[in-house]
Amino acid sequence: MTRRYAVLFRPQLPDTPHLPTTLTAQHQVQAPMSSAGRPLTPYVGAVAAVVVVGIVLTALLAAVAVTAVSVAVAAVVLRSVVTGATRR
Repeated sequence: MTRRYAVLFRPQLPDTPHLPTTLTAQHQVQAPMSSAGRPLTPYVGAVAAVVVVGIVLTALLAAVAVTAVSVAVAAVVLRSVVTGATRR
């Protein structure tokens, strides 16, 4: 391998600047954040209800899709049987 392509496989990292090691501590006293007056507990039930309704609706949609496909296949089979019977 030539020296020209060695840079592609072994990149050189740039030198990082050295930061000073002395740290200054600043103490800030913050008041605790007050809630908007409503706890989050009632929302848990609503979120669970939305998730359950979504799952049920998805299952119903899948059932309708499977039923539609099976009815379409049955219609094609019956059509071929009927057209085959009239040709004989």
